[in-house]
Order: sequence, then structure tokens, then C-alpha cells
Amino acid sequence: MNITFVFLLGLVAAFIAVLPPGMLNITAAKIRLKEGLTRGVMFSIGAVLIVVLQTYIAAIFARYLKMHPEVISVLQKVACGLFIAISLYFFLVAKSEPKKQDKKPKSRSKHSRFFQGVLMSALNVFPIPFQAYMTITLASFGWLDFSISNIVAYVLGTASGSFLVLYLYMAFFDKISEKQFTSQKNMNYIIGSITAIIAVITLINIIKKM
Repeated sequence: MNITFVFLLGLVAAFIAVLPPGMLNITAAKIRLKEGLTRGVMFSIGAVLIVVLQTYIAAIFARYLKMHPEVISVLQKVACGLFIAISLYFFLVAKSEPKKQDKKPKSRSKHSRFFQGVLMSALNVFPIPFQAYMTITLASFGWLDFSISNIVAYVLGTASGSFLVLYLYMAFFDKISEKQFTSQKNMNYIIGSITAIIAVITLINIIKKM
């Protein structure tokens, strides 16, 4: 298996997962605007370190599942239901606009921003089931195997993709925020659309195996 190709798969998967406006990328962008690029980068590095750990755990879990196809079949059905439920939630329920906060943020050191990134990323456990699903799906297409070299390449790819998105938010947040791309309503539609696409793909895979 081509290591570079696996690296790019991880990069693209992470890029798609982190691209919708969320807690991590919006926080990184706001830190950059209010405290400078250096502190924003420190926050992003802390967040990406946890992404590396989460993706590695997901890949190891996926490797175990690969050896137990009967478990995968059940989990695919559960995952499909969860993605459908999440999509419906973001489309139909989570439409309220957040109240604007005018409080002036407290100044923090570079190290505190690093650990803030670690903490906030650790609280976001969604990447583990998402990456487990992605690695199993890629393996089913023959694009990824679960050798150590492939897992390392994929993990490094997800780390690079995650950091790239965070950096893009820090670089262009002042422009995209003017177009209200980051409003809660738009966030909900974007996240809901992505989870709906994943649900459709999962459903197709389930039907093919029936």
C-alpha cells in the first residue's frame, strides 16, 4: 500500500471532518484575532495532539473490528441510525442563534492556550467513532490496510489535515465571519449535510451486503 496515498487519505478525511465551523476551529480563529497568530498556533498544536491520539485509538479499534465482520455489520447499522439522528437534529432542532458575548477575554499565556487546545479537543470525542468508521470504510475499498506503517501514515495525515483547517480558519476568519458563514444556523446546516451524506453512504453499504 502506498504510504503517501494513505497519508493523503487521512489528510482529506480530517479536512472534511474539521472543515465545518465548530468549537475548535472557531476558538482557534478567535484566539488568533484577539491575541495573535502565535497563541492561535499553540492552541491548534494542543488540539491536534489529541486528534493524533484519538485517530490512533480509532484505527486500532477498527483493526479489531476488521477481524470480526459480524460486529462491523451491527455497528454499521447503529452508525447509520446515529448519523441520521444527528442530521435530523441539526436540520430541524438546532437552529437557534447564539447570543453575542461582549465580554473582554482574559489574556492567557502561550502554554495556557496549548493546554486549552488539549482540553477542548479531548472533550470532543466524535473523531474516534468517525475515524473508526472512515478507516473501516477505506479498508473495505482496499485503499487502506492496518499495518503499523499504514496506521502511522493515516494518523499523520489526519494531524496535518486538522492543523491545515485550523490554520485556514485563523488566516481567513475575519473575512468569512463578515459573510456570516460562521452563524449557528449555517453551522447546523453544514454539519447536518455532512452527517447526512455519511448516513447515505453507510446505508448503501448495508444494502449491498444484504
